[in-house]
Formats: sequence, structure tokens, C-alpha cells
Amino acid sequence: MEILLLEDINGIGKKNDLLVVGDGFALNFLLPQRKALVATPTVRKRYAEHIKRRAEEKLHEKEVQAGASAALTGKMVTFKRKATKTGKLYAGISEEQIAEALKEQHTITVPVNTITIPTPIKAVGTFDIRVRIGEAEQPVKVTVTAEA
Repeated sequence: MEILLLEDINGIGKKNDLLVVGDGFALNFLLPQRKALVATPTVRKRYAEHIKRRAEEKLHEKEVQAGASAALTGKMVTFKRKATKTGKLYAGISEEQIAEALKEQHTITVPVNTITIPTPIKAVGTFDIRVRIGEAEQPVKVTVTAEA
């Protein structure tokens, strides 16, 4: 069923998005709670300006995401942490710390929930992480060295 969202819904879309969703989801959740309207020709005419503006916003968001994704290409983040003689860190490195380091070292602001660490970073060495921006996933290298 094609619907027009009347408010932002996490994981679904933003206000004034035209979406195709399952009939059950629309009939049992979105329509009774007045979070969406069925996209009939009358609704499309009434909200035409809003729909057009939202489509332009989506294009702009994609351009910004592509630029941010390109800015992350080939980036490397370094950390100096206390470690044992065997090279294990006293405290692991989290997504939040990586996001802060990207901001400090490269002036790139990345939401914490877009960072994926395949294996926990709890030792000295070089690790590959992934940062998902929009549709693209960029690899970022994390280098951890021991403090003297």
C-alpha cells in the first residue's frame, strides 16, 4: 500500500515521504494512529508541494552522504593507550571513542551508531572498522600504540 507519512518514524521514513509499505503495517499501525494517509490522487494533489520539497531534501541528503563517504576514504585514526607488556589494553576502544577521534583528528563528524567494529579492539595493533554513511560503507583503519 502506498502511503504519505505525516510525521517522522524511525526506521521507516520522514514526514512527507511517499512510501510503499505492507498492508498490515499501514492498516494496523500507521493509519489508526494518524501517522500516515493513503496516497490517493486527492492526497497527492493536496500535499504536492510538500512531497516535492521532501524529494529535493532526499536528493540533498544523498549528496551530503556521498561527500561524507568520500571524505572518509583512506582515513586512519590513531590511539595511544596504556597496555600490558604482552600488548593487551587495560581498556578497550569503543565506537564512541572512534567517533570522537575522527572528529578531533580529521574534523569529520560521524554518528556513533554508524560505526561497526567487527572484533573488539583490546590490543595494540592495526584494526579495520567500517563506517556506514547512507548506502555506502567505508573502511577506516584504527592504529593503537602503547604509551611509553
